[in-house]
Amino acid sequence: MKMTNHWLLPEGVDEILPPQAMLLEQISRKLIDLFSSWGYEFVIPPMIEYLESLLTATGEDLDLQTYKITDQLSGRLMGIRADITPQVARIDAHLLKRNAPTRLCYLGSVLHCRSDSFGNSRSPLQLGAELFGHAGVSSDVEIVKLMLATLRSIEINNICMDVGHIGIFRSLISKSKLNAEQELEVFEILKRKAKDELKIFYKELKVNDDSSKAMLDLIDLHGDPSVLDDALCTFKKFFPDVKKYLDEVKTLTDSISDKSDLSINIDLSELRGYNYHTGMIYTAFVPDEGKGVAFGGRYDDIGSAFGRARPATGFSTDVKQLLDLQNIKENRSDKIFAPINNDSALIKKIQELREQGKIVIQELEGQKHTAIEMNCNQSLVFEDNDWVLKDNKK
Repeated sequence: MKMTNHWLLPEGVDEILPPQAMLLEQISRKLIDLFSSWGYEFVIPPMIEYLESLLTATGEDLDLQTYKITDQLSGRLMGIRADITPQVARIDAHLLKRNAPTRLCYLGSVLHCRSDSFGNSRSPLQLGAELFGHAGVSSDVEIVKLMLATLRSIEINNICMDVGHIGIFRSLISKSKLNAEQELEVFEILKRKAKDELKIFYKELKVNDDSSKAMLDLIDLHGDPSVLDDALCTFKKFFPDVKKYLDEVKTLTDSISDKSDLSINIDLSELRGYNYHTGMIYTAFVPDEGKGVAFGGRYDDIGSAFGRARPATGFSTDVKQLLDLQNIKENRSDKIFAPINNDSALIKKIQELREQGKIVIQELEGQKHTAIEMNCNQSLVFEDNDWVLKDNKK
């Protein structure tokens, strides 16, 4: 009979043990406090919702990542959230109903049906900030600056920021004479940045118009911010409306270009979250990490699905991933060992120390393990009619 290890976790589902679990908690507190100092109010959406609410206006990608279950009370399909951002958009549009710009932040576990090609955790701890009710580029600037402040606050430096704009592709493809199926094929090829494949595609369709030429040029428009000047020269004659999108990207990159530890990469053919995002998109990378560490962008259309369209932009990150990348100097708290004793003075001393935030571990009856074995670097000892702290000698 085959034995089963009942304690094994599903692939891609992880847990965090001491002392890393406490460090993750401290990082989470630090970042929520950071968001609060910028005016972002904390919300706690539910882990599970009815499916039609959870997936409203989110696109197929999120649908594929969402676990579905049947509600035993109503018989309706429910989903375990794979992304908190749509939930926060629902809160802004349907519950808060404010007219002024609204800043919200959140922290919570999400669950994914599958890992991506990098083998990510299927149970990230998602942290994010969303800004609703402002359509201008200054709200994108604020979100990107907050994203950078988030990483720097836990000593993650040498950041590379990738910036793109979904509006550029939308503008170019809208001028084409392709049908919906052909437009989707262009989209898929562009995501792969397969220029030769795109040339063959257009050749087979016998298409050689301004839109097709622009799409081929778009693949090559990536690099430092000087690429924006090249893009303007490329598109200004036949696609003048693209200029406003390029101006938005320039405003954003100019606002963060003074940071010495930051490099900026423009990628105008980046289409991450195309079915979800509507404007600028941005991703933060760090050295030796093959995937992004924070993702953001504008998604103005999502609120309309909840009966109230509001401009929106925001970013999110996985705190578990940040835990592996942070460079905070470990602050090991003293652990104090207290003997088992009913002396009222000892009981009072233990209480005082704990109220001061000290960690006091009291000996249990019959315990044979020493203070050092309990990882305590100090002990309470009775000396000169008083309970005093003494360093433990290994």
